[in-house]
Amino acid sequence: MTPTTISRRTILTLLAGTGAAALAGCEPARTVAAAVPIPDALLVEVGGGLGVFRGADRQTIPHAVATADGLAIYATTAAGPDTAFWRVDTATGRASARVSLPGRWVPQAVSASGTLVALTPQRQEVTAARPAGREVTPVLIADTTGVRHRLDLPGNFVPEAFTADLTGLFVLEWIPAAAPDRYRVRVVDLATGAPGQLFTRDKSPVPPGAEEEMRGDGRQAVLAPDRATLYTLYTHQPDHRHTRDLISGRPGNAHAFVHTLSLNAWWAYCIDLPHPFGEGPAGGHAIAISPDGRRLYVTDVTSGTTAEISTEDLSVLRTIPDARGTGTAYAAVDSDRLFVGAGPAVRTSDLTRLARTTDWPVREPVRGVVPSRDGARLYLGQTNAVSWHDPATGAELGRVAVPGLVAVRGLAGPG
Repeated sequence: MTPTTISRRTILTLLAGTGAAALAGCEPARTVAAAVPIPDALLVEVGGGLGVFRGADRQTIPHAVATADGLAIYATTAAGPDTAFWRVDTATGRASARVSLPGRWVPQAVSASGTLVALTPQRQEVTAARPAGREVTPVLIADTTGVRHRLDLPGNFVPEAFTADLTGLFVLEWIPAAAPDRYRVRVVDLATGAPGQLFTRDKSPVPPGAEEEMRGDGRQAVLAPDRATLYTLYTHQPDHRHTRDLISGRPGNAHAFVHTLSLNAWWAYCIDLPHPFGEGPAGGHAIAISPDGRRLYVTDVTSGTTAEISTEDLSVLRTIPDARGTGTAYAAVDSDRLFVGAGPAVRTSDLTRLARTTDWPVREPVRGVVPSRDGARLYLGQTNAVSWHDPATGAELGRVAVPGLVAVRGLAGPG
């Protein structure tokens, strides 16, 4: 699946529907025929949930999250006092048998392996406003056979991702629980239900008092192609101190950084971004990863700056100035190009030199950028529409109406 970017909460689902606070009155999945066939199967976020486009068919599934490879979607709906839970194959639209979960639940995060799902009574986006105060957080872990674990976590937690071995669940712990104003990343042992600390990059336990507490904006995140590492772009972190600063006693003052989380080894490390990243609006920032997973690209359209990051060294290799722009930014990378959409425009840069090669206008502000697997098309979300373009010239090759479109999220079905 071609890498794409989304908000932090939904990254390991990679593509998530908008969800809702309650299940009452939600609709079942529905399929309609589109007027114009779309060349590639797409996953889109719409006001009613998660949409799957296959040729001329459109399927909308409320209360859904998708796997990292786009092959499947997990969904829920109310079933009396309980919840029906099932899996949908995005290539065919076929659904698994529904299993009953006791109580009311919506899907929150799916494992990178695509086999386990964390569900909560209400969805809470990582990049959205802080959650309401609560002293206990119920979490259900399920697969297509039913409930695997029931957790009642003491405190205010938001599930984010599973460990690669499926024994742990990464969560954001909001503190203080009753009136949260900051958060930290922790990992919950699924066997015991106990939240614990992460490790440093050298695999040492984070010392007590050295866990990073964040107050800024988790803008977007990308999952490495090998599904072993999660990279999250944070902005607006004045006077933020990383774990390494807290351990060493350095003051620290990062306005933007990429939080790197190893799903295999359970360590975290932050890659600081230089000025002017984090100075402008959070929405003007975007992150993308190369198909081979060796490079990250962070762009700030407000300042006209792009940073290239080595995922091996976890360091910024270079920054490149460019023309400034406005609007919410979206980014994607194919084998040799970086695409950045913001406002009613798309910028294409050659990855060898990171030199701007093409700028072209589109009809409405961009809401998502997704290259096709063969590199022949670039899909753009726009106002109530999805369009696809020649990546070299920007010429519009096709367009379909999508009422209520929030964003184009990625490709569906097998590659």
